Amino acid sequence: MTNVRNATSLVFDLDDTLVVEKASAEAAFLRTFELARQRYSLDPAALHATLRQTCRSIWHNAPARAYCVEIGISSWEGLWAAFHGRDENLQILRAWAPTYRRESWLRTLREHGVDDEAFAVELAETFPARRRELHVVYDDVRPTLEYFGRSHRLGLLTNGAPDLQREKIEGAGIARYFDDIVISGDVGVGKPNRRIYEIMLSRLKARPDQAVMIGNSLSSDVAGPQGVGIKSIWLNRAGDALRDGVVPDLEVSNLNEFRRAIDENAVFT
Repeated sequence: MTNVRNATSLVFDLDDTLVVEKASAEAAFLRTFELARQRYSLDPAALHATLRQTCRSIWHNAPARAYCVEIGISSWEGLWAAFHGRDENLQILRAWAPTYRRESWLRTLREHGVDDEAFAVELAETFPARRRELHVVYDDVRPTLEYFGRSHRLGLLTNGAPDLQREKIEGAGIARYFDDIVISGDVGVGKPNRRIYEIMLSRLKARPDQAVMIGNSLSSDVAGPQGVGIKSIWLNRAGDALRDGVVPDLEVSNLNEFRRAIDENAVFT
């Protein structure tokens, strides 16, 4: 049995654990498509639904598809990532990104009866600006990190393109809380590959039985860490059901509940 209070290191996921990712992206899409409402009287919500399908289809055929899958870059993140870095795959994505973005927005407009390439480029350039206005953290994040930072080593473990994840972290103003940050794009492997958890443990100088991971993904933040002996807490903000046979060591609905579990000397079996 592992006493949570006795853990020396806590490892946090980033997207939709600490920072609001999916909702921020959706809000940025809708703000961007307000231009289409004004110019062509198109419905932003309908355009958003089409764009998500369209960009996923194009992203599936990305020239560095295997890399995107391995390190965990989503199709909507590809619409605003700069793909800076020396990795050959990042260089390939950086060269391809303008085409991907233009085609995603242009095909979406065409699905709604508008063939305007210049406007598609305008939308493609507007979305990153709107998304960068929305570096939002959940209300329970800073108090939790401040609290545990006094007694634990804190790690941040996130999948994604290095420049984009760093931008989210810096934009949210949370980098200072962590003793170490591991981004999949920097190390060439992503959750749930066991190697990335081992890298995080090494950086924190912790054994698996000395660490606890918390995050919103059953596969990446629960099953993956459990595979290397790290106890894992599922942060289920949305109230989703368990699936795929994954059973977290503890489930909480917010980080305040997680803090109470520590304070109450919660024990994992």
